Amino acid sequence: MMRIVFVAIGVWVGLCGTAMAQADDAILGQIMIFAGNFCPVRWLPTDGRTLQINGYTALFSILGTIYGGDGQTTFALPNSQPILTKSGAPLTQCIAVVGVYPRRD
Repeated sequence: MMRIVFVAIGVWVGLCGTAMAQADDAILGQIMIFAGNFCPVRWLPTDGRTLQINGYTALFSILGTIYGGDGQTTFALPNSQPILTKSGAPLTQCIAVVGVYPRRD
């Protein structure tokens, strides 16, 4: 039996002006699929939860009230539908709440 393994390698260069981002730095607001049943440190589940703006000002500047919140003190994260594996197991979707601020060029 042959196993096929897919490997994705990404390098982000110059995301932060003159500072170089590390390969393991997340982009603030980036959403990833994670095989565990939890989100890693500095990531939160995309479950539509409401956050305080004063605790996540940089993320709020990206998301605004697109997904909810009052825009004065709160905003919400996206609420994603589950993604299931072929066997029916759910994959966890997480959003980076700490990371490199994305540039717009």
